[in-house]
Amino acid sequence: MMMYRTHLTFALFLGLLFLPFIHEKIFFLPIVLLCSLLPDIDSMHSKLGKYWIFRPLQWIVKHRGMLHSLTLAILIALIISFAFPVVAFPFFLGYVSHLLGDAVTEEGIRPWWPFKKEVEGFFRTGGRIEQWVFWILVVVCVLLVVKLVMR
Repeated sequence: MMMYRTHLTFALFLGLLFLPFIHEKIFFLPIVLLCSLLPDIDSMHSKLGKYWIFRPLQWIVKHRGMLHSLTLAILIALIISFAFPVVAFPFFLGYVSHLLGDAVTEEGIRPWWPFKKEVEGFFRTGGRIEQWVFWILVVVCVLLVVKLVMR
């Protein structure tokens, strides 16, 4: 599983890119960031998955299975769009940012679950490449925040 800090930083990067086009700005980034961690609730070793409330789910689903799919992301975003339309896009953006991050790792994901086709990447979780990606994203996020503040 990609390191949570990389997931958060990538989600922040995407959130900052979309922020100028969002009307409900106050809720947007927190939802994007929280949802970027949601797919890993299927692992007891993740930041959110370590809590006991997710144990029953972890007994049922396999890590990087159903929760790591675009199928589920689209379905949940559609359901949310009917009840809480303002939350649907930030949910989807955060969730998909996680999927994109995991898709480029060696472990990969099954984007169209329940189909078995996997998308696998080229770098090791927590490895040197991920470290570089994290720090590059940090710098880019700082630059984006400066640009947004200077507007």
